[in-house]
Amino acid sequence: MIKVLFICHGNICRSPMAEFIMKEQLRKLGLEEEFYVASAATSSEEIWDGIGNPVYPPARAELAKHGISCGQKRAVQLVKEDYEKYDYLIGMEQMNIRNMMRILGSDPDHKVYRLLDFTDEPGDIADPWYSGKFGLTYDQIDKGVSCLIGELQQKLLPV
Repeated sequence: MIKVLFICHGNICRSPMAEFIMKEQLRKLGLEEEFYVASAATSSEEIWDGIGNPVYPPARAELAKHGISCGQKRAVQLVKEDYEKYDYLIGMEQMNIRNMMRILGSDPDHKVYRLLDFTDEPGDIADPWYSGKFGLTYDQIDKGVSCLIGELQQKLLPV
């Protein structure tokens, strides 16, 4: 089983969108049993008294436009122990990567990536919390996840 953790600043927009887009793409490919997919935040800003906020309503609405539910997902924070639990820790932008490394300490097994680095257009996925462009964010994440799955499928194929 391949374990993937998507990470953004608050775990209420981009990373949960990536989590549920990937789960849906895997379901359509019949690969959901081959993967464990989750998401987390680098900050605790969306977590109060140990309880995370739900997915931000415009992000939830954008997923729903594409027939994807994010259920009862609530924000959780990345912890150092996640490095051993996951095979891939994927940030949405370079600032996420910096903050991830602050929490994780190092990346000796080369598990830390930016999502769009799996595409032919590497770069950051801008935070729609500020831009309001949830459709653009969806499209970028959808492309990144498709490319990531394509790469990971090769690892699942028998040699």
